[in-house]
Amino acid sequence: YVYETPSDLLVWDVGHQAYGHKVLTGRRRVFHTNRLKDGISGFPKRAESIYDTFGVGHSSTSISAALGMVEALRHKGETHRKVVAVIGDGALTAGLAYEALNNVGALQPDLLIILNDNQISIDENVGAIKDYLAGITTSRTYNRFRDEVWKILTRIQEKIGAPVRDYVARLEEMFTFLMARPAVFFESLGLRYFGPVNGHDVRGLVDTLRNLRSLPGPKLLHCRTVKGKGFPPAEKDPIKWHAPAFKFDPRTGEPLSPSPPKPTPPRYQDVFGETIIELAQMDPRVVAVTPAMLSGSGLTKMHRLMPERCYDVGIAEQHAVTFSAGLAAEGMKVFCNIYSTFLQRAYDQLIHDVAIQNLPVIFCLDRAGAVGADGATHQGLYDIAYLRPIPNLILSAPLNESELRHLMYTALKAERPFVIRYPRGNGVLLEWRTPMEELPIGKGRLLREGEKVAILTYGHIGNEALAACDILAEEGLFPAVYDLRFAKPLDEELLEEVAQRYDYIITVEDGVKIGGIGSAVLEWLSEHGYFLPVKRLGAPDIVLEHATQAEQYAICGYDRHGIAAAVREGFRYKVPLRAWKLSS
Repeated sequence: YVYETPSDLLVWDVGHQAYGHKVLTGRRRVFHTNRLKDGISGFPKRAESIYDTFGVGHSSTSISAALGMVEALRHKGETHRKVVAVIGDGALTAGLAYEALNNVGALQPDLLIILNDNQISIDENVGAIKDYLAGITTSRTYNRFRDEVWKILTRIQEKIGAPVRDYVARLEEMFTFLMARPAVFFESLGLRYFGPVNGHDVRGLVDTLRNLRSLPGPKLLHCRTVKGKGFPPAEKDPIKWHAPAFKFDPRTGEPLSPSPPKPTPPRYQDVFGETIIELAQMDPRVVAVTPAMLSGSGLTKMHRLMPERCYDVGIAEQHAVTFSAGLAAEGMKVFCNIYSTFLQRAYDQLIHDVAIQNLPVIFCLDRAGAVGADGATHQGLYDIAYLRPIPNLILSAPLNESELRHLMYTALKAERPFVIRYPRGNGVLLEWRTPMEELPIGKGRLLREGEKVAILTYGHIGNEALAACDILAEEGLFPAVYDLRFAKPLDEELLEEVAQRYDYIITVEDGVKIGGIGSAVLEWLSEHGYFLPVKRLGAPDIVLEHATQAEQYAICGYDRHGIAAAVREGFRYKVPLRAWKLSS
């Protein structure tokens, strides 16, 4: 067709659009392994194929990466190779995209940016950018003129010379300026704007791309598309069908359910969504903020019932955090719900705008820990380690759904930044809607009595530790299990008790070992003069690839069987000298 990949470089944004790309670039026979352990990734991945030019998963990176590639090709003297970035309108709500566009205007590279505009990302797009792009699209006079110009250029492109064609194109640019002023935004940044065109008109799109390939300088082609095009259920409800968590008939879209589903515990995101409505009904100061994750975070119902108190700020994590800080500065009780992996993008704002000022923003970190099929780019494994050093933060994690409710209620009454991390997926309780209680901050609890070996857990992974104890009980081994509940502040009385009563300590966390809760326990023991063997279970220093959550727990060694193995090792441990404490 138009571009010679992999010599020409195609850069996808986020990667949701890349499934067709993967099928067309040699992975059709293995596509059934998509997002499975040892299978292909659900996102573009450089190690997987030479056609995947840049690894992605988070949004709004494509223009920056593509610009870097264009400049690298220029330095290498390979300017005959073309670079194309494909970005969705949802990704244009993130500041990174505009930082890149600004630099594109300054460097004037030979770069084509394709804007895939379907008016939706995961949830419906929000904000001025959505209205801005719609303004370009709905200018009737401009669209009629634009359609005629493109038809004429397509018919006569082989019969006229470049000077005439360029002259007609300049006439269109002038008319664009007069009749479709929203498009001037891109032009003012130094890009030539073309469109909007029908992204489903393949022949017309190919002709347009051929014309643009030979046009030097930075260009933006605006394509209008329909999310889920060709599959009526997805066209009707693109939010539901963005990532359906059920098997279905591809002809009808009907779920394949061989038997009535058994009652299951709720998802943590749904418990959060129900609980925040209860809290908002109790306190008129309660508001919620999320960066483009209304449905994923469980806020859809609140947004419907209390739209003026539930803010979807778009794919703008940095803004979400500082916006929350501003709300808190004037007395609002802000629940900023953000996936653990996406909070990484707002680390400076968390420190500079929240922690230093000690503003009581409540961060609810969904998808904390191993996330399953989304894989390496979306792992929520790092937050314990990257949040522990920040002053003023309270760090907590619930063992189950009821504890999530208690921690949300507790955070509402705290006057400091408060973090609650919880995993993707379902909890463990069928009866979870219990009365909310205020928990003592910085206090853990004993879950199960035992001897010789103490297991210290943090968050939901404690349920795996309890399951391990059930396995071990059949072998006559009875370790104690403690739920730390808080990573900061640590329960020092609990740690003192553990250090004095047990010979061997195992820490378990659904997060990286380096700098995690195990490191915190070791630091405390060392600082207080205790010398005890400590076995830390957590994610090792690897890139944890896509698999099921259960498989990822096993890979990292903190599923119930991995915990049981560590406990057996602890019971075999021979104490050379009774653990002792240095005198102060």
